[in-house]
Amino acid sequence: MKKIMHKTAAAVLLCLLASCDSFLSKEPFAELGADTYFTNEKSLQLYADGFLQEMMPSAETLFRGDCWSDLVATSSSTDYLTVPWSSSRQTGWSYSNWYDLFNVNYFLKHMYEVSGVREETLKHYEGVARFWRAWFYYNKVRTFGAVPWYDEPIYAEDDAALYKARDSREYVMRKVLEDLDFAGTYCSAASAYTQTAQIDKWKALAFKSRVCLFEGTYRKYHTVDPSTGQPWTSDESEVYLRACADACEELMSDGPYSLVSTPSGVQTQYRSLFISEELNRQEIIWGREYSTSLGIYHTATWVFTSPTQSRWSVTRALADMYLNLDGSRFTDRENHDELPFVDETAGRDYRMMQSIVTPGYMKEVAGEKVHTAPDMSVSLTGYQLIKWCFDDDLHSGTRSNNSLSILRYAEVLLNYAEAMAELNGGILEPSVWERTIKPLRERAGVVGTQPLTADPYLASYYKVQSKDLLEIRRERAVELLLENLRYDDLMRWHEGELTKRVWQGIYIPAVGTPIDLNGDGQNDLCVVDSDAGSENGVYYIDLRDGSYTLTGGTSGLLQYNLDRIWEEKMYLRPIPRTATGINPALGQNYGWSD
Repeated sequence: MKKIMHKTAAAVLLCLLASCDSFLSKEPFAELGADTYFTNEKSLQLYADGFLQEMMPSAETLFRGDCWSDLVATSSSTDYLTVPWSSSRQTGWSYSNWYDLFNVNYFLKHMYEVSGVREETLKHYEGVARFWRAWFYYNKVRTFGAVPWYDEPIYAEDDAALYKARDSREYVMRKVLEDLDFAGTYCSAASAYTQTAQIDKWKALAFKSRVCLFEGTYRKYHTVDPSTGQPWTSDESEVYLRACADACEELMSDGPYSLVSTPSGVQTQYRSLFISEELNRQEIIWGREYSTSLGIYHTATWVFTSPTQSRWSVTRALADMYLNLDGSRFTDRENHDELPFVDETAGRDYRMMQSIVTPGYMKEVAGEKVHTAPDMSVSLTGYQLIKWCFDDDLHSGTRSNNSLSILRYAEVLLNYAEAMAELNGGILEPSVWERTIKPLRERAGVVGTQPLTADPYLASYYKVQSKDLLEIRRERAVELLLENLRYDDLMRWHEGELTKRVWQGIYIPAVGTPIDLNGDGQNDLCVVDSDAGSENGVYYIDLRDGSYTLTGGTSGLLQYNLDRIWEEKMYLRPIPRTATGINPALGQNYGWSD
């Protein structure tokens, strides 16, 4: 395992996220020594800012995160879900993958050697570092389950540490919770941190709520530890769910955040959070900022609007989850799965029209706004994504400048609702509903009354029967679409088999009949089983190539056929063979072989 955690990992090249100033660019950090570097508060700040540079999630991670799910269809999926997987294919355990942990632990070991820095400031920076250690281990545990816990910088000559076995998931996650407790207590809440990407008290509490909800529900819905195939040593699900609720309550009561919500903005305010250059810090707790003036861009609009980029699309499964504006369930409507697209999307939760192209959508082309139907060249299902996309042809390249949220107040509300319902036997008290689900729905123009009965559609979709938990799951799917959370939700709910659910789309009334998708009098789509026609502006889908079928043969829901795999062992990745070959004491996750 010496190749896995080598002292060369100490050669960090860190720089300020918002600056070109760099430090330690020539010599390994460990060779400099703490007494050379940790001399004042500025040195602590520079090192802590370096964690942002190295460990903050990338733009691609944030906006591509839901591609491994039941709610988003893509023309090509990850190999993990489409080909037989093995430990020889798995990566993520080389020394570079433990690089960040070395840097965090080195900082924690030496930061208190500075002089002339107030105790309050030192505690803040310790909290920042412990936030990042929790961030590191949360990602490792989600991927591999049990992993070795290290709270000291490990060097190549330390064979005892390098070759030790993995610690249990239960032990590691308790240490993660300790780190997040510390960060949420001692990180500063000053505006100097809250108005920037730097870690502060509120970011720590929001992340703590995400981690604890994940672990609490994971322990509840997985009756055994997937690393071992054996029952958990103790039932700690309530410990994490209570920690989640406590973190949410503190942030909701004392934090500076609220939903962006005005009655006049119900048709636009949700999407504005995702297509604005400036982060709206009223609701967005933490995000990645992009800027035209600074020449900092990402590729989201291009990914979702280019025919070469897997044709990302919402699936029928999600489309059916959007409520009607009066709060009633769309799937209670007679023949709801046989409605033309124009009728299907009418009178629905306004988040639908702010997430996908619906009738009335307008795009600016060559400076002129024109009514635009779903573009089937970039959409597999007819539900074309626009949540992260600009509405003009100027952004169709790789120069998107909209900032991307990492932690959002809406997620905190949903975390709180779910934790409280889980702690209360699946029942969400009306007072909690009023603080969480109701304002989210009303922000999107939906009547926010708490339902009296369980939704049969959702009850058949998920394994739970609690009406309130089902509504919380509906709300997470709709509100947090494309925010890199859906796959983790499926994993913690023990709903992994939904990742291989057939991707369905809009209703096709008949093979060979052109369809007007947005009611502008121009046909847009025709599904055929013979030679395609040549009507101008119509996209033809030929069933003969096998990529598509219709659920009724010659009519029905459009269905894109991409076989995917799911097995119980896939809730965790295998420990890479490259790692177990060096250190056999690591063992292997249950169900996988070397």
